Amino acid sequence: MNFFQAIVLGIIQALTEYLPVSSSAHIRIFGDLMLGSDPGAAFTAIIQIGTELAVVLYFRRDIINILTHWFACLFGKNGKDFKSRMGRGDYYATMGWNVIVGSIPIVILGFTLQNIVETTLRNLWITVTVLFLFGILLWVVDARARQSKTMADMTYRDAFLFGLGQSLALIPGVSRSGGTITVGRALGYEREAAVRLSFLMAIPAVLGSGLLEAVKAVKNYKADALFPGWGPTIVAAVVCFILGYIVIIGFLKFVSTFSYKAFAIYRIGLAVVVALLLLFGVLPAIDPSVAAAA
Repeated sequence: MNFFQAIVLGIIQALTEYLPVSSSAHIRIFGDLMLGSDPGAAFTAIIQIGTELAVVLYFRRDIINILTHWFACLFGKNGKDFKSRMGRGDYYATMGWNVIVGSIPIVILGFTLQNIVETTLRNLWITVTVLFLFGILLWVVDARARQSKTMADMTYRDAFLFGLGQSLALIPGVSRSGGTITVGRALGYEREAAVRLSFLMAIPAVLGSGLLEAVKAVKNYKADALFPGWGPTIVAAVVCFILGYIVIIGFLKFVSTFSYKAFAIYRIGLAVVVALLLLFGVLPAIDPSVAAAA
């Protein structure tokens, strides 16, 4: 991978990370088209740090309030009883606990299914299938679900279900935002609330997985045939950060006015195009180096 290719992949990552269209699927597909091989799970996870740092910057005030209120309640500033320490009556402290609860599913599944995620699940036929199916699911759920809940209405049960939706993103093609947004709309959350919750829920998981992959890449970069090197990877991550911040602003404005129908149609169309490329042999279903690692 040269620096131009890294910049292109960084742009693709930034444009698709927050939208319910699956950034990992786009990196997998366009990586194969440009490079003739899968850029790999490590490259994908590390450049996601760039897009997630853009989320941290955009939601910095919310994050600061969540952390300060959560610690204040935990150490008894709002009362020494158990419920007060758990954030009773404090919106930001409660949101902190909800983010923790919502992170549990992807942490457990991410560790237990890590080898499968990095090998078997990177089959493009799996990507095509989930792009198509979750495109239809998003379309149907968004069209039929009510819009009656705000971020303040989130419960631990809803947070856990959001987390289950987020954990589906371990399968390339599902989309982290797509999984959480679909669950949020099914639970009756407003479109913008579902997006904001999706962003906040993703911060621990994406930063955690990206940092773990970075540590692994440092240790094993000489033996990892898929890792493109630190230069292109860092350039792609910087592009993700800068462009990602702009995309966040535009996406939140879009969903405050329009439905997710356009994204659902895009997912279905992309699935059809990639399926044709697979059938005609333009793209391999499994990268040879990934198959060797399986």
